[in-house]
Amino acid sequence: MSGHNKWSKIKHKKAATDAQKSKLFSKHALMITMESRRAGGNLSSPSLIAAIDRAKKDSMPKENIDRAVAKGAGAGAAALEEVVFEAFGPGGVGMIITAVTDNNNRTSPEIRHIFTKAGYSLGAPGTAVWAFTKTADGYVPQNPSELNDTDGEALANLIEALEEQDDVQEIYTTADSN
Repeated sequence: MSGHNKWSKIKHKKAATDAQKSKLFSKHALMITMESRRAGGNLSSPSLIAAIDRAKKDSMPKENIDRAVAKGAGAGAAALEEVVFEAFGPGGVGMIITAVTDNNNRTSPEIRHIFTKAGYSLGAPGTAVWAFTKTADGYVPQNPSELNDTDGEALANLIEALEEQDDVQEIYTTADSN
């Protein structure tokens, strides 16, 4: 009797897409909370407006956005902090990883473990930031470098492992994106 597992397939597919949405919405909520805290709850702040627009572009519900703004304006956001990690990855590519966390004693070892597992190590503050220019949108590499296929694949795997970490917000590299 074929066809009896149709609901089962739908259920598993929906669970997977819901998990992806949840992770994306969590990242947006953290970013909105941070920007709201910086702006003191001022909804006319350009950085807060930009964070809300990015969340709306990814179809984040209005209630979730409002809750994140309120959390940033209240006392709950005091525990959140933005942390920047610097490292050199495959092929000597400079990397800057920004994370928003409520517990840096948990996040730092997790990021360090990801790098150690891949055979690399985190650098001290200032080791990789010299290779980037800070802009309103983040960090732009000053001299992008090309990678061979092996290093490119290793970098992609490292970035994928970092993106699975919930606190990581953005990852910038000096690798050429062409």
